[in-house]
Amino acid sequence: MIVKNTNDIPAFLAGDHTYIKEVLHPKNDAVDIQYSLAHASLPINTTSLPHQLKSSEVYYILKGIGKVFINSETKNVKIGDMVFIPPYATQSIQNTGDEPLEFLCVVHPEWRENEEIIL
Repeated sequence: MIVKNTNDIPAFLAGDHTYIKEVLHPKNDAVDIQYSLAHASLPINTTSLPHQLKSSEVYYILKGIGKVFINSETKNVKIGDMVFIPPYATQSIQNTGDEPLEFLCVVHPEWRENEEIIL
């Protein structure tokens, strides 16, 4: 059994300028899974850099409001929303609220830094 609290996981600034906490990842944890789970946060009045992943990704919004940009589409997002991002889609997310925007990121297959392209 693995139990973690995100308050105990150090955050790092990812290439897209979101703050990431790797919650569950096969490179860090003794698990045989084909995906990774991260907790992301974006400060007030900021937007992540446009980027692409070779993997598919799902965002699940935990806190705040924002806008998601995927290729030529833009959607407003709020707590409880899920966003599916296909592989190689150009993506970014903007915090349009008055508190940090927090969301889970599920990447399949698991996120690899060398497979993320910052545009």
